[in-house]
Amino acid sequence: MSVELLDCFSLSWSHYVTLLTLDNRAERKFYEIETIENFWSVRQLQRQISSSLYERLALSRDKEEVKKLSRQGLIVEKAADLIKNPFVLEFLDLEERHSYSENKLETAIIYKLETFLLELGKGFLFEARQKRFTFDNNHFYVDLVFYNRLLNCYVLIDLKRDELTHQDLGQMQMYVNYFDRRIITKDEAPTVGILLCHQKNDALVEMTLPEDNNIYASKYQLYLPSKEELRAKLIEIERGLLIENGK
Repeated sequence: MSVELLDCFSLSWSHYVTLLTLDNRAERKFYEIETIENFWSVRQLQRQISSSLYERLALSRDKEEVKKLSRQGLIVEKAADLIKNPFVLEFLDLEERHSYSENKLETAIIYKLETFLLELGKGFLFEARQKRFTFDNNHFYVDLVFYNRLLNCYVLIDLKRDELTHQDLGQMQMYVNYFDRRIITKDEAPTVGILLCHQKNDALVEMTLPEDNNIYASKYQLYLPSKEELRAKLIEIERGLLIENGK
């Protein structure tokens, strides 16, 4: 193979073999861009494909943002760009049951932090576990604290093993308010709060939080999603795009 031809390829042969297993051109282009930008190994690329990253991102975005995924990859410009629904935590090797505690889930995440960072997405740096802050002689603890260098902001994550409640949302709002008023500098963007919960009620989230909030609730699951189900939903979006484009 000539040097000129080799210069046209940014990835290894094994990467391209993996990409060629994808029939959808837009999906294949998305994974190629993300692999190059994030220096994914072949194993990491395979994990992202298996976890249906493209479908999960596409289904949580509007039609214009879906178009951008295949042209530009994932561009992180606002807090909502960090959210997947669901987050897939199959790498924790925890059974899908109700008997383990939030602490066990948190411990499993810390033990496999590198893979969790990959699942979170671009630009995440880990800062603390059970971060304590105090006011009025009361102590409060945030499960996981990250910093996102692309958005230049703190990202607080609370883990909820049971169904999400309005008290959980209020507690996260307090955490975010504290960081915004006591921790961040004038050059940093507002704090983002993410509640990772086993069961999510969209109506409850909508009614509890103000419209301009920076808090997101997202479901997590401990098994790989059904690619067929996600693909069927994505096909509906793609058909809508074709109709809009007059094709």
